[in-house]
Amino acid sequence: MESSVRSRSAKFKQLRHFTAVTVLTLGVAACAGVPRHPVPRPAAKQPLARMVVVTPDAQHDLLAQLLAGEMALSRSDLKSAAAFYGKAMMLSHEPEVAERAARLSIAVQDNAAARRALARWKALGATPTAMARVHAELALQDGDTAEARHQLQLLTDSGHKNAWREFGRVLLGARDQAQAVSLLEALATPQRLPDDPQAWLAMSELGEKYGRHTYATRIAEAAVQRFKTAETYAWAAQVAFRNGDHVEARALLRQAITKAPKDTRLRLAYAGMLSQQGRYTEASDLLAHGPQDAAVYRLRVALAAQQHDDKALAALYRQLEHASPKLRRQSAYLLGQLAEMQHHKNEALAWYRQVGNDDPHAFEADLRSAVILQSQGKSADAHQLLGQLQMDYLDQPKQLRQAYQVDAELYLRDQQYPQAEVAFSHALQLLPNDPGLLYGRGLAYAEAGQVDLAVKDFRHLLKIKPDDVDASNALGYTLADANRDLPEAERLLQHARAAKPHDPAIADSWGWLQYRLGHLSQAAETLRDAWLASKDADVGVHLGEVLWQQGHRQAAERIFGAVRKVDPHSRRLQAALQRLKP
Repeated sequence: MESSVRSRSAKFKQLRHFTAVTVLTLGVAACAGVPRHPVPRPAAKQPLARMVVVTPDAQHDLLAQLLAGEMALSRSDLKSAAAFYGKAMMLSHEPEVAERAARLSIAVQDNAAARRALARWKALGATPTAMARVHAELALQDGDTAEARHQLQLLTDSGHKNAWREFGRVLLGARDQAQAVSLLEALATPQRLPDDPQAWLAMSELGEKYGRHTYATRIAEAAVQRFKTAETYAWAAQVAFRNGDHVEARALLRQAITKAPKDTRLRLAYAGMLSQQGRYTEASDLLAHGPQDAAVYRLRVALAAQQHDDKALAALYRQLEHASPKLRRQSAYLLGQLAEMQHHKNEALAWYRQVGNDDPHAFEADLRSAVILQSQGKSADAHQLLGQLQMDYLDQPKQLRQAYQVDAELYLRDQQYPQAEVAFSHALQLLPNDPGLLYGRGLAYAEAGQVDLAVKDFRHLLKIKPDDVDASNALGYTLADANRDLPEAERLLQHARAAKPHDPAIADSWGWLQYRLGHLSQAAETLRDAWLASKDADVGVHLGEVLWQQGHRQAAERIFGAVRKVDPHSRRLQAALQRLKP
């Protein structure tokens, strides 16, 4: 299994005011005398029934304007929101309402409305620091760099604890990057920055964001000299690394780790830097010492896998197996992966079942479980699990596509081609031009003997990715196997061979094409090389058939026997034997 300006941090406490006017109508009867027949008196009205409440109209109703403004914000309609807040600020005595009106007016570039809001905000008691920030934003919008600089200088000279954070936000919101950079370099200097390392790092990072590497480096190095904290060393190392000075970056990170030897983030950063340079052993040794958590173990496993170090992977698996319950729970998916690497399939399934629903790898754990179940001969269970995933992730296209694709690929492995085609087709409804899905469905069609549909999918794929080598090979082979459009097949397979001259699958396709063209000697030589390189059952069947047609029937029988050992249930072998031994 998403941005608009919708700040709702301010809660307005202004309540709707009503003016109540009570009108009491008293009836006074003047009696000339006592009547002979008393007249019934009307029932007295309840007090509330005699009260008339005068409510303000929407234009003068503060709450109505605020609600309308918030509704407009929820629709990302900033222009309407600014208009509603412009009315609300005149009805409210809360400075926050006028501040919101000013910011919204600036956002929609209504400078006149922004100035009215600023005046109202000031009248209601805005702080000079807050006013300076908004005045600076307005000046930047007007293109008045001098005024923006004046206001930002007032802001940063105020001594307010958040002044430099606000300074950075103003520059980040500037529409003219060159203007923002000039103000950054003019005002955020070592002489003016406060005695707060976070402010220095933020300004250096802002310079890096704007591509001002010289400025970013100067501030980072000055921060190191002034504060000498682990964080300043770490940031300076990051800047040096981005600038290509990897030696200096490593030296600075070592200093950072010296300052904070138990800081896991620093150790991970240093190890990551070493691994990017191919220094896997150093990175592994670094992480092996010191505090261990889930992130450290993940990187240690990745480094061991990168080096194909099976002993290290086994040792890490044993360590994690005996770690604390909390760490095992956090690393359940990693433990499942390690168990798979050790070929402990049942243990892998057990670990994957322990991956919580809130774990970011929950979906992947279920996918891996399905693959393992299929490999254990439990195809029905695998497809049932994948079917459940397809229901659970209906509203998440990325995961839904993966669930369909894995489902289809498992059907392909079991040679259940119609089911594979259906699953691929479902996925293609989500992504009609997905190359991987088109390739998979084309294979399913080809294996099911639906050559026209297979050719259609492969040709469609090649229109999307004209240089796709696997698609060229698949279409070339499909045409050759169907003994049709052989010149096209030859052109496609020549392209594939040029791109991957030592690929056994492409060699098999080329050999089979030569057989269809009647070039039996060339076909036998090419297929023999492919068979020796891969021992793939389909390649063996092709080689055996060519040898049979050459009259080398004993040699062909030996190849067929070898194919039975590789794949005892090879349908391609059964079909070939029916052709050769009718």
